[in-house]
Parts: sequence; C-alpha cells; structure tokens
Amino acid sequence: QVQLVESGGGLVQTGGSLRLSCAASGFTFNNYYMGWFRQAPGKEREFVANIHPTNRFTNYADSVKGRFTISRDNAKNTVYLQMNSLKPEDTAVYICAGHRDNTHLFGSYTYRGRGTQVTVSS
Repeated sequence: QVQLVESGGGLVQTGGSLRLSCAASGFTFNNYYMGWFRQAPGKEREFVANIHPTNRFTNYADSVKGRFTISRDNAKNTVYLQMNSLKPEDTAVYICAGHRDNTHLFGSYTYRGRGTQVTVSS
C-alpha cells in the first residue's frame, strides 16, 4: 500500500522557518521525482518544488526560489522542504507527491499525500 505522510507543519511568525518532511512507503522511492505543492484557501493548488529521483537537480516556483530548499534522503524514503524567511502568503496546506516524470502538474502525480498545514502569522 502506497503512503505519503507529511509532517512538520505548524504556526510560525513572519521571517521564521519550518522544515517539512514526507515519508514514503509502498513504491520504489528512488525511481520517482518527488514534489511539493501547496493550496491556500480560495486559491488554486500551486507547484512549489520538485527533485530528481537521484538528486541530480531541483526545480522551484519563482515565489519560493531562494527561500525554500527541497532535498531527499533515498535511504530513508523521505523528502524534505526547508522553508526560510516565511511570509504570510506562504500560508497553505503543503502536499507532497511522487511521479516517474518531471512535471509541475499536480494532476499528473501518481502518488499524493494528504498535506500538512503551514500558517505564517504577520
């Protein structure tokens, strides 16, 4: 059974940091691109970042470039999102997802977690 379980969300002040984790099981993790997406109330779900199956490269949305860092530990079947210099507009549910191909489209991702809430207070 495939599972993606996010953790690490919470409430933080503007300028603060959080580290999200996503633990994967039930599929061959190091064959999959892993991505982070987010959805804020009343807004469309948006791509945040993704990472090559063996860490060869990463991609970021312009809105988080320079503040967020995606990484993965294939030995632990876990992908991370380090979020620094957080802003109120980063408030959203953050969802991790896995796909065999490099894509920014959430609907294309084969495996998806349920998400973890991140709230940034002003």
